[in-house]
Amino acid sequence: MTGAYLASRDSLKRYISRFIHHPQDIEDIVHETFLRTYAAEINTHIHSPKAFLFRTARNLSLKHLHKCSHQLTDYLEELELPAVLIDQVSTENRVEAQEQFAVFCRAVRQLPTQCRRVYILRKVYGLSHKEIAGHMGISVNTVEKHLATGILRCSEFMHNSGYGPVATNSSRKMKLR
Repeated sequence: MTGAYLASRDSLKRYISRFIHHPQDIEDIVHETFLRTYAAEINTHIHSPKAFLFRTARNLSLKHLHKCSHQLTDYLEELELPAVLIDQVSTENRVEAQEQFAVFCRAVRQLPTQCRRVYILRKVYGLSHKEIAGHMGISVNTVEKHLATGILRCSEFMHNSGYGPVATNSSRKMKLR
């Protein structure tokens, strides 16, 4: 396994970079991939070490993205308005804005897992549809469908919670770029 790892280390980094953008995270996942595959080899014989390395790297990358999306949602929910804005708005408006933001976070959290990941990668991280498709291993068309679904469901959730107008059927047909 060590030989396969050393021979594939640069390829693993490039492969992981399809999912993860931060160099330190990529390096961490490469190291974790080695540790996990090395430990697995001790207990069992692995017929195709290189394939096993890449499958492990993919799984760890997806696990990292999933963890990050949950951390981001939790962080956004706990986020307070900046002090500059707080001084300029009334207490009533501030409380209402915080309540609305909390409802929005719940709306995002209620989305199906893959839809939520697409929504967060687009709306929070600003990735393009093509980048999201590449990171998640889905088509650009599927990304667009998930975004449309996410926007519609979040809009409906917000409307049902007393915030803003509900999205219309034309929102479903709209291609988001």
